[in-house]
Amino acid sequence: MFQFAEQAVVYLHRDPVDFRKQINGLALIVQQSMLLDPMQAALFVFVNRGANRIKILWWDRNGFCLWTKRLEQHRFAWPFANDGELLKLNGEQLSYLLAGFDIFRFPPHQRLFYGAVG
Repeated sequence: MFQFAEQAVVYLHRDPVDFRKQINGLALIVQQSMLLDPMQAALFVFVNRGANRIKILWWDRNGFCLWTKRLEQHRFAWPFANDGELLKLNGEQLSYLLAGFDIFRFPPHQRLFYGAVG
């Protein structure tokens, strides 16, 4: 499984995207549709209409990187939305999503914080 840093900031573009778009087209979607800076320290994740391909765009200090995953069978568990609503994840959730888990149906246990042990 491909691992991302747990503290990574990940934004999902929930509407399907035309996968003929490459770096420039996806960066414009981040800027104009998602209203975010494509050069910030974050991963921007896009899915195609069939939910069998994902593209991840990120800025790496002095240039854009584009990572693609294509499933030969099955689909990604993707939270489609018709209103373009933005969804924010962390790197751990993205790794699980890429591995095929439905993180939206089965969320992890809630993290607990205590001030003392006794």
